[in-house]
Amino acid sequence: MAYSDTHSKTIGYLLWIFGFMGAHRFYYGRPITGTIWFFTLGFFLIGWIVDLFLIPSMDRSADRRFRSGPVNFNLTWVLLTFLGIFGAHRLYMGKWITAILYFFTGGLFLLGVLYDYWTLNEQISTRNMQREW
Repeated sequence: MAYSDTHSKTIGYLLWIFGFMGAHRFYYGRPITGTIWFFTLGFFLIGWIVDLFLIPSMDRSADRRFRSGPVNFNLTWVLLTFLGIFGAHRLYMGKWITAILYFFTGGLFLLGVLYDYWTLNEQISTRNMQREW
């Protein structure tokens, strides 16, 4: 697979500001450590500071791991982060039914938003592969 720039260091650093909640780790496809960061406030803020220097390598890893295409990773993550409970990210990806469901249920009572934090990169990659055919 050819190299594709799916994730942005700029978005990664913006999410790092909220990194004590694990936002940047979820963005780069590391949901387990993102969850640990969330519950331990950035692994007691030490991991959060260390991540300042690890973001370039996390970005390269995400670029190799995920498939680029018509659905933009950065836009989808911004929509999830700021409008996730309204389903804006799902609407953007063409998932109309679940977008409407999220809109009326607050992101399925926030559990759906949590699920999307864990799986959004894979959802986007899958969607991008489907649109190539």
